[in-house]
Amino acid sequence: MSQLLKVQNFTVSADGVAAGEEQSLEHPFGRAVDPGRLFTWAFHTASWPGRTEPGGSRGLDDYFTRDFSHNIGAEIMGRNKFSPQRGPWEDHNWRGWWGDEPPFHTPVFVLTHHPRPSFTLSDTTFHFVDGDPASVLEQAKEAAQGRDVRLGGGVSTIREFLDADLVDTLQVAVAPVTIGSGLRLWDSPDDLLDRFHRDVVPSPSGVTHHLFWRR
Repeated sequence: MSQLLKVQNFTVSADGVAAGEEQSLEHPFGRAVDPGRLFTWAFHTASWPGRTEPGGSRGLDDYFTRDFSHNIGAEIMGRNKFSPQRGPWEDHNWRGWWGDEPPFHTPVFVLTHHPRPSFTLSDTTFHFVDGDPASVLEQAKEAAQGRDVRLGGGVSTIREFLDADLVDTLQVAVAPVTIGSGLRLWDSPDDLLDRFHRDVVPSPSGVTHHLFWRR
């Protein structure tokens, strides 16, 4: 079976925005975006990896949260997902948003035009690569050792791989909030129907899950 490039649990607002304007260390998703509202559906599940207390919801949202790492052998992410820094790396002490135990548990390929040595935290190794989407995907597939590759975002990176026609499946959660301006995954989810089949599954939490797979 061939390896897939998968987008999983990627969350956008009702108007298609995944990140607002003025992203910074204090506002990683943009000044106008409250992650607590955008990602409520995942935070409240029993399987959310950051949960510190028992409980949480079961059902559809929890299924997608549990499925996040299933058969994933590597991740590709954009520079902006890894760090609020821009330009040359001035602070090598910055090692991501996730602390000493990143949630990936695989090799992670960070797209950047500025070289930086690889490093390992727990069972996650971050590699910093400069290349076109196809060549980076080949590196990730080799590192994944037969398992699938997750395309983690942010939205500009997903759009870049979509434009290169390299994405096989997408699972996108559309949250019932409106942001208004920022980086959009789409103007309408119908934008992808020229290349993908789609199922739309509403959740009791209020989000709507859009499942796309290549035609």
